[in-house]
Amino acid sequence: MIVETIRACLLRELRALGRQVEAYDSEQSLWALPAGVPNSAGTLVLHLAGNLQHYIGARLGDSGYVRQRDLEFSRRDVSRSDLLEEIAAATRAVGSTLVQLSDADLATRYPEQLAGADVPTGEFLVHLAVHLGYHLGQVDYHRRLVTGNTTPLASVAIAELPSVREKNGPGS
Repeated sequence: MIVETIRACLLRELRALGRQVEAYDSEQSLWALPAGVPNSAGTLVLHLAGNLQHYIGARLGDSGYVRQRDLEFSRRDVSRSDLLEEIAAATRAVGSTLVQLSDADLATRYPEQLAGADVPTGEFLVHLAVHLGYHLGQVDYHRRLVTGNTTPLASVAIAELPSVREKNGPGS
């Protein structure tokens, strides 16, 4: 059940990231860099998608994805549709990989050392979920700042947790 909750939260945040990208008023605004903001929304999307495709898809799911982290931060002017496809690829990696894990797998060592240490898979998956949520908040703030649209997009909706959806039924 814990692995399903982690999976559900990651997928929820990826859906929210897609909604954020779609809510920008132009493709150019996705790449705007207001004073004091080190990363555009486009850069954060590339980073998050690459991060999840690497750490979950490639390392846990043997997807064959090869990460080019430097490009996540140096590419510019990627189209909205390509950004949405990167989110879709990360969604597929998370969905298809984590559905294969059991709660017992969470106690096993993650397949590579992180910061020079052996880390339990579950601990690292929680880290990845928090990392995604952190950057999702930055994208939300960036969107509001560059577009002037302060409409909330329900980025971390409790209603999308598995237990709430189960209680309220599909489509709730």
